[in-house]
Amino acid sequence: MALGLLTLVFGVAAIANSVAATLTVTVFLGVLFVFAGAVQAYAAFRGHAAEHRLASILWGIVMLAIGVSFLANPVEGALSLTVVLLAFLLASGVIRLIIAWKMRTTPYFWGMLATGTITVLLGGYLAANFGAASLALIGFLFGIELLMSGAGLIILAVALRKS
Repeated sequence: MALGLLTLVFGVAAIANSVAATLTVTVFLGVLFVFAGAVQAYAAFRGHAAEHRLASILWGIVMLAIGVSFLANPVEGALSLTVVLLAFLLASGVIRLIIAWKMRTTPYFWGMLATGTITVLLGGYLAANFGAASLALIGFLFGIELLMSGAGLIILAVALRKS
């Protein structure tokens, strides 16, 4: 219960200051990328699979570079994360629309059409307002996730207490 309440509080704080939350997420991801890249490169040198060593080393270097970039320039890192999110929204929305078209004779057509349309519109809105939304979006979404996680933990705590 306490963890759920604390998560809710952090969710509200992230939504209230979504730019700071975005930068925090970006820095945290930078640390994770640096760590993962270092481990990947180390494992490539220490591994026994020589045929994959070059690919593993290159992937480790790429992860290190992304991590260092995020840590050195968190604002630019947040912008690049927003571009990735924008691309994901547009691609997944278009894919859902294609799937909906293929399902047009089934009762699931309208639901798939609605989700695809909403996702494409959300991606379009983000693209149209990229400058205003880019620094706040990731922190806002992180805050929403914290709120949902906190609510889920509280529901689980109440359910466990009743059983």
